[in-house]
Amino acid sequence: MRIATTIFLTDRTVSPTRLARSLEQRGFSGLYLPEHTHIPVSRDTDAPMGGELPAQYGRTLDPFVALGQAAAVTERLHLGTGITLVAQHDPIGLAKQVATVDHLSGGRLTLGIGYGWNVEEAADHGVDWPTRRERVRDHMALMRALWAPEPTAYEGPYGSVRASSAHPKPVQAPRELAPGKPLYGPRTLIGAAAGPKLFAAIADHADGWLPIGGRGLTESVPVLRRVWEDAGRDPKDLQVVPYAVQPNPGKLGHYAELGIEEVVLQLPSAREAEVLRTLDDFAQYL
Repeated sequence: MRIATTIFLTDRTVSPTRLARSLEQRGFSGLYLPEHTHIPVSRDTDAPMGGELPAQYGRTLDPFVALGQAAAVTERLHLGTGITLVAQHDPIGLAKQVATVDHLSGGRLTLGIGYGWNVEEAADHGVDWPTRRERVRDHMALMRALWAPEPTAYEGPYGSVRASSAHPKPVQAPRELAPGKPLYGPRTLIGAAAGPKLFAAIADHADGWLPIGGRGLTESVPVLRRVWEDAGRDPKDLQVVPYAVQPNPGKLGHYAELGIEEVVLQLPSAREAEVLRTLDDFAQYL
C-alpha cells in the first residue's frame, strides 16, 4: 500500500520544499494539499467537523503554487490536490494551472476535486450553491476539451471555449470512459460523501473516489464498484484513496482487505519540527 500525506500548508507551517524533500527522503509516496481562497468571517455555514473552524482554513497556501515548489525539489513524490474547488475557478485558467503542474512534474499530479462546504466562500466566487455539482461537471468537461490532443470546442451551461491551441498538455495518458470515449487529463479523484449522486459522477467523469476520513468503506466500496461497472467502466481501473486518515495498523489492514492500494494520512498543520516528528511516527506504516 502506498502511503501519502496531506497537510494544511499555511504561512505559519513547514514550507512546501522542506516538507516535500522530507517526504521523498523517508519513502512516502505523495503530498496532497487542500484549497480555500478565503473564509468569510461572517457566515451561516457550520464547520464540517463541528465547533469552531480552525484558523488554518483561512491561511492555506495556494495548492498549485505550493505543489509547483514541491515538484521542483523532488523526483518521485506524487503530488495532489485534496480538494480543488472546481466550481470556484475559471475553468480555462484552471486547465492551464493543472496541465502546467503535471507537465513540470513529469506526470506526477493527481487532481482531487470536490464540491465544497462553505456556502459563503462559493457565493463570493459567483457560485449559486444548488448548481455546484453541475458546475463542476461542466467545468471538467471544458477543461478536458482544452487537454485534448487536437483543438476541441466546448459549450456547456456554465462555460464555453473555442477550439484552441492550449499547451502544455497533461503528461498522463488518456483513459477510457467507454470504447472510443477517452478521459483526458491527470488522474482525477472526487472527494465527497458517499451517495448515489457522487457515485454516478465518479463513474461518469473521474478515475475514482477520495473518501475523506475513510469511514464506512466496507459498505460503500461495493456499491461504488457496482455503479462503476454498470456504467461500462473497467473494474480494474477504479481507484479508492482514503483521505485525511488518522492511521492505525488495524485500519490500514482493513483497507488492504478492501483492495485499496493508496491511503493519505493527515499531518498536523504545524511548524517543521512537529511535522517531522509525525512523519517519523508514520514511517511505521511504510
